[in-house]
Amino acid sequence: MSMSDPLADMLTRIRNASMAHYPSVDMPFSNLKKGVAAILKQEGYISDLAKIDEGHQGVLRLDLKYDQNDRAVITGISRASKPGRRMYTKTDKIPKVMSGLGVSILSTSQGVMTDIEARKLGVGGEILCKVW
Repeated sequence: MSMSDPLADMLTRIRNASMAHYPSVDMPFSNLKKGVAAILKQEGYISDLAKIDEGHQGVLRLDLKYDQNDRAVITGISRASKPGRRMYTKTDKIPKVMSGLGVSILSTSQGVMTDIEARKLGVGGEILCKVW
């Protein structure tokens, strides 16, 4: 069965696993998912990521992060641009997530990056998702 939006599937797996307090979550590997996961690790939302060579595509494993009170570090994660409605933005119009407490992940001509990096480099692109 083909999937129309693999990134939305990734975000849903992360959301469900963190609500169920799973230590890690597995998903089919792709370079876009790896880029988004690398940003989640860089920003401190997950503790680690690894590619497992299993099957023809491989598996991306994300180790989720929880605080001292056993609450998930990711309190919210949502898909912004969807297959039916793509959301592109210019540099000066990149929205802030929760007044700067969260992060937007963008796909730009220079790769997948956070909203802060995109503003610094002066590039716009497609807003993939928002995390807080």
